[in-house]
Amino acid sequence: MPSNPIIVQKYGGACLETPARIRAVASSVADLHGRGHRVVAIVSAMGKTTDELVRMAYQISPHPNRRELDMLLTTGERISMSLMSMALSDLGVSAISFTGSQAGVMTDGSHSSARILDVRPIRVREELDRGRIVVLAGFQGVDPLTKEITTLGRGGSDTTAVAMAAALKAECCEIIKEVDGVCSADPRIVADAKPLRQLDFASLSEMCFWGAKVLHFRSVELADSQNVPLVLRKWGGARHSTQVMKEVADMENGKVLAVNSMARIEHVEIDSANLNQGFEKFAQHLKQNGLPWPQLLASAFTADKTRIMMTCDSETLDALLRTLEGSKDLRKQRETLSSVSLTCFGGISPNLPYKAVQTLQHHGVIADKYVLSSHSVSFFVPVESREAAVRALHSLI
Repeated sequence: MPSNPIIVQKYGGACLETPARIRAVASSVADLHGRGHRVVAIVSAMGKTTDELVRMAYQISPHPNRRELDMLLTTGERISMSLMSMALSDLGVSAISFTGSQAGVMTDGSHSSARILDVRPIRVREELDRGRIVVLAGFQGVDPLTKEITTLGRGGSDTTAVAMAAALKAECCEIIKEVDGVCSADPRIVADAKPLRQLDFASLSEMCFWGAKVLHFRSVELADSQNVPLVLRKWGGARHSTQVMKEVADMENGKVLAVNSMARIEHVEIDSANLNQGFEKFAQHLKQNGLPWPQLLASAFTADKTRIMMTCDSETLDALLRTLEGSKDLRKQRETLSSVSLTCFGGISPNLPYKAVQTLQHHGVIADKYVLSSHSVSFFVPVESREAAVRALHSLI
């Protein structure tokens, strides 16, 4: 058994939503193990458990302590891992479950948004060598200096899976969800969204940064840097799986691959003498209120004011905006916007922003501004125009 190939599989919350689904997943994992693979299964919390726990926390306190919030949220994955291990045992397969700390996932001390510093999978290797399936709680780790439990932020189970696959030198890391791999747009918005069978890491990272929910962009960057073979596929079938690789051949340079969006973009305005002072005030405000850093998208300084454009999960944004009500120097600047992004293979063609603006206007959508990167052009539109903008720009694919 020690010489058999290791496969790391990560199962999303929708795949584990009910006990019946957990048993079905356990049967699939047991089958893979029976075919000679050493298997590590990373599990997310069941269904919408994390969302429910977050809502509960904010019902208790408008500013929940970040340490205690991490302690609360990690219970979701612990439930999943325990039930999965029980289901495997009931099938006659030897299995054991571990939390992130037991599995050796070492992080920094940033509660709610920790980053993995190292993986020391000593116990995981020992149990694999004994012939057991190892079930790991995703999304969590431990700060080795303080021994505090941490969480990696939304989508953190993907990062756990990639980091563990890298540490174990796994043959493959499979991300298994209830979607057909990666598509050219959200199928719930664009009915004729096309499955993408092959993607390069750079393009997928851009797509995920700008709102593709299929993976967290940090996990894509980690897989790329650690040379982890990455496959995304739908639970129950691999017909539309997506293979992620360093380079993809036979693709036209500048070809539009996908349209993705973020539902909620907020702006904060900070009274400041310069951009640096503005960021210092913002960092201090986050620290004083126990808030994690949001995902920053753009910033500017004019007329003694720093403006920062950002996004993250709605609960954190709501908490941030509430803290601004008592601040003298920081305030919400303008109405909430949404982003809609076109990601291209091999770089943006020079005329794409112009074509996209024309397309949006033809469909009655007026963009507020746009941001350009090496692989994407992102437009900021009224929230009520988001889905119309996604469908309009999908016509450019």
